[in-house]
Amino acid sequence: MSAERDQTPAVIHLTEAAQSIADDIAAAIGGEAIGLGARAGGVAGDGVPGVAEAIRTLFSEGRPIVALMASGALIRILAPLLADKWAEPPVVVVAEDGSAVVPLLGGHHGANDLARTIAAVTAGVAAVTTAGDVKFGLALDAPPAGYVLENPEGAKAVMAALVAGATAELEGKAPWLEQSRIPFAEAGANAPGATVKLAVSTDARGPRPNELLYRPQTLVLGIGADRGAPAGEAIALAEAVLAEAGVSPLSLAAVASLDVKADEAAVHAVAAHFGVPARFFTAARLEEEAPRLQNPSDVVFAEVGCHGVAEGAALAGGGAGGSLRLAKRKSKRVTAALGEAAEPVDPKTIGRARGTLFVVGIGPGSEAWRSPEVSRMVAASTDLVGYSLYLDLLGPLAANKIRHDFDLGKEEARVRHAMELAGEGRSVALVCSGDAGIYAMATLVFELLDKGDVSDAAKRIDIVNSPGISALQGAAARAGAPLGHDFCTISLSDLLTPWEDIQRRVTAAAEGDFVIAFYNPVSKKRRTQLAFARDVLLEHRPADTPVILATNLGRDGEAVRIVPLAELDVDDVDMLTVVIVGSSNTRMVATGDGKRWAYTPRGYARKEGTGIEGGYSGAAPLK
Repeated sequence: MSAERDQTPAVIHLTEAAQSIADDIAAAIGGEAIGLGARAGGVAGDGVPGVAEAIRTLFSEGRPIVALMASGALIRILAPLLADKWAEPPVVVVAEDGSAVVPLLGGHHGANDLARTIAAVTAGVAAVTTAGDVKFGLALDAPPAGYVLENPEGAKAVMAALVAGATAELEGKAPWLEQSRIPFAEAGANAPGATVKLAVSTDARGPRPNELLYRPQTLVLGIGADRGAPAGEAIALAEAVLAEAGVSPLSLAAVASLDVKADEAAVHAVAAHFGVPARFFTAARLEEEAPRLQNPSDVVFAEVGCHGVAEGAALAGGGAGGSLRLAKRKSKRVTAALGEAAEPVDPKTIGRARGTLFVVGIGPGSEAWRSPEVSRMVAASTDLVGYSLYLDLLGPLAANKIRHDFDLGKEEARVRHAMELAGEGRSVALVCSGDAGIYAMATLVFELLDKGDVSDAAKRIDIVNSPGISALQGAAARAGAPLGHDFCTISLSDLLTPWEDIQRRVTAAAEGDFVIAFYNPVSKKRRTQLAFARDVLLEHRPADTPVILATNLGRDGEAVRIVPLAELDVDDVDMLTVVIVGSSNTRMVATGDGKRWAYTPRGYARKEGTGIEGGYSGAAPLK
């Protein structure tokens, strides 16, 4: 996921007044509302330079942009970056009150459709100005879902000719073209009078002069593979099948297989090679295709419960009105067959996806401390699973998602539920605070895979982890740089770890002079563990060692204090507090504004020629 180009629209607003409409637009188009600049309480720097740089960054990343701002300002911001209309993302500008919606860039590549959708939400006017849309009701270089244009570079000349009065010949079947206002010449004998041609064909040929060649995505490639079959072998066989069938790879809608192959790397390698989804069917569904198989196998039936995987999947993908374009072909460890549907295939409607579990850490929860990758994963999910507070912290990003809320203490049930949902073919975000791999749910995901009783389908899901800002990092950043040298983390909760083990770890860390971050320092019933840790540490480091108490990091009510170790009071700490105890080398420094900072030297003072005074040992007293 993280390596893919993000297609989540960035809905930018520059004022708090525009946030509500930005949230509404984001919910309607599956986007992310982003406040930029001080007036929006945003994450970019104050003033125009910070806002402009943030917008340029989003554009350069390929994110579709919807901006509630003046069109002239947006044009000036993006003008230096404009170079390739085919690669640039769509850009739409919206009046702050939603009254006007203008596709500025990429009208034929999504901007016009975005504008119409947004206008329906804001009750505004979509100011679509591209000539083809205005005159013919469509753009020839932006065919609808299910069709791909082989030669988009030729669309401009063909559209210009039609606008100037030319007529067209239609070869093949395409209702969306037939129902448009394009002037077609009378059919037959190469349509006398036609000066351009619009062809719809799966045949493996190139476009002819003055022709736009559209590929209907009516083909489904069925794949069967031994466990661990080489990806290269599967790709080679797939290409050979398409070549033998005499079809264009652009007409391929999906790669399909048996559901027990949902985690088979070779199947996904073929899908990725052709840039199409991989879909999976149950053995029972493939067995329904047994009467139509050309090469049924009792051996295959005995192994997986259906008489044919490659042919069965190809036929199931093509539907009742489809047929086998090419029967099963074999290589050493892979089989492949090609099915053809009567109409373009929507991959989302056949079989199911492998299923993906995004294990994400949202940091403290605020948008400013949430990584763009995590936001993309949440936006790409159909379902969100987590503790209710964490899901609430996602704000508008959780709109239009199916929520699965769990109470604290239900961690195993929470993770198991997320894995089983993904096993059904859904895209699921398991939402954790901080970092999902630090005292959170990521480890439980893998423990259940390793030792749990989750279903076979749940064991075949795709798992993608994304880091988040941990409470440890947030506390350290707010207090200075206490983690500048060796440190460790210890949870003081004995709910899952025996108290004897915790005591041993605290003692070892104290003796090793590590900076220590304590998680779960206290609870309503547990009040003695932190006091024990303090007393052990006082035996090994100075009484004035800096201790950082950080509460509600990144949220309303954030508070960070630094106190001497000897004055650490358990009553000043709650479950929302992270406690960082410095080492014997952790020091304090004050800046001219009166702020005090804690830091642990890395040891640069020991380097020859340094301008840093003093040695490495000994903590400066708190004042």
